[in-house]
Amino acid sequence: MAEEQNNQAANGAQAGQPQFSLQRIYVKDLSFESPKSPAVFQSQWNPHVNLDLNTRNSELQPGVYEVVLTVNATVTSGENEVCFIAEVQQAGIFAIDGLEDAALRHTLGAFCPNILFPYAREAIDNLVLRGSFPPLMLAPVNFDALFAQSEQRRASEAEGTA
Repeated sequence: MAEEQNNQAANGAQAGQPQFSLQRIYVKDLSFESPKSPAVFQSQWNPHVNLDLNTRNSELQPGVYEVVLTVNATVTSGENEVCFIAEVQQAGIFAIDGLEDAALRHTLGAFCPNILFPYAREAIDNLVLRGSFPPLMLAPVNFDALFAQSEQRRASEAEGTA
């Protein structure tokens, strides 16, 4: 079975078809801070969640890329008192070949982060629970829309400098 998949991959590469494979998913960095504990557990729980997402990628070798999705959740309550800050850098190594530049940017900027997000969401939720706070159920993210906004911003900046 594995030999058959390898043969199909080799045949696809020979035919010039795009190739995509996930090599590894891992946590690159993990952080949890609860600066007001244990006093925060005695106060009224009225959380406000601020979620920041960021992606970056780098080429490790020709056709092999590391994509890092950073998810930072800052939860405040009351008069903007920070209850906790949870951050995870979820990373993956992807082998990608045979894509045009625009398709490669889309794959690295939207498709790969979409694969990484469920792992990052699970890591954030686990951190929050271990900090003795209620679960932080992060909603799905539309990375295609975020990527489109980023490309639009990039194009308008290019027009401004040209």
